[in-house]
Amino acid sequence: MALLSLCVAGCAREQAPEYASSREVLALDESLQRAIRRHLAERCGTPQAPRLLGQDDLDPQHLRLGARVYQRQCAACHGMTGDGAGPVAEIMNPRPRDYRKGVFKFISTPYGSKPLRDDLVRTIRVGVRGTSMPSFHLLPDAELQAVVDYVLALTHRGELELRLAIEAENEGEIDPEILPDLVAEVLEPWQAARTQVIVPPIAEPPYTRDSVYLGKQAFLTEKAGCFKCHGADGTGRTSENEQGFVDTWGQRTKAADLTSGLFRGGAEPVDIYRRIAGGVNGTPMPSYHQALSGQPETIWHLVHYVQYVSDARRREVQAAYRAWRSPPSTPQQVQPDDAAGGQAGGG
Repeated sequence: MALLSLCVAGCAREQAPEYASSREVLALDESLQRAIRRHLAERCGTPQAPRLLGQDDLDPQHLRLGARVYQRQCAACHGMTGDGAGPVAEIMNPRPRDYRKGVFKFISTPYGSKPLRDDLVRTIRVGVRGTSMPSFHLLPDAELQAVVDYVLALTHRGELELRLAIEAENEGEIDPEILPDLVAEVLEPWQAARTQVIVPPIAEPPYTRDSVYLGKQAFLTEKAGCFKCHGADGTGRTSENEQGFVDTWGQRTKAADLTSGLFRGGAEPVDIYRRIAGGVNGTPMPSYHQALSGQPETIWHLVHYVQYVSDARRREVQAAYRAWRSPPSTPQQVQPDDAAGGQAGGG
């Protein structure tokens, strides 16, 4: 009998994956919950037959491929619904992204804006350094493009779900005639993002000692105030930062230790420019577009100072190695003053 039970259990069909309802939906009456699930299935599909909101002409096989890739590669961390609550999420710091809010950190558009699709492609392709999000550059391009569109499908689904929940709570029902308006509310910011890309109005000036020095001066001013969270030395060791902040997803977060050299949003100069000018979405890192309005050269100087600070640990290791290699009779070579002399050399 035990063997028969084992065989029956082993031959049982695997349960089909399902989307989980959000906390806001679960707080409603059961009849409203059913109505929301029905509307979401009609507009956004199911894990087996997903639909990308507003793009009914997208090849269904493309999205089904994205769903399979997501379930194989992503769901363990980000969850089947894209809520960032996969089975291994609890042990991760930072937590995997909850897509349902439609908020993404490392984007090429200003704070509060939606990302470009290319921003999501890059994140999946290169990963996020210093986190558990790996690079998926070995994925075939067809799979990578498909899983990006599936992530967008999960994101739009979550955004529509929240609007449906708010409508149901406020009105006690969901009028089908309001659905096109709610869908438009979800899609319009994504469409607008295509015209909001942060493009530096002037070319990057040369990386020089003077540029680094000017960047440091700006870093330490009250107007920019970078030092308040990142510390005067860029390590983030400030009382305010030690207490930590809370991000859009309700998680504890801190300003980056710039000396680590881990640029999660990309290490190219234009990437750092966009982090300074546009901020980091969903976090206390603000946009400096207004504070430094009309001063793109100052933002570039800040970029150079951040690049210089990010190399601090390597310079320390090199200095220690040189000291170890120097014969006792050889006087130690005086190293440039990193702090105040405007010196940007050092290895």
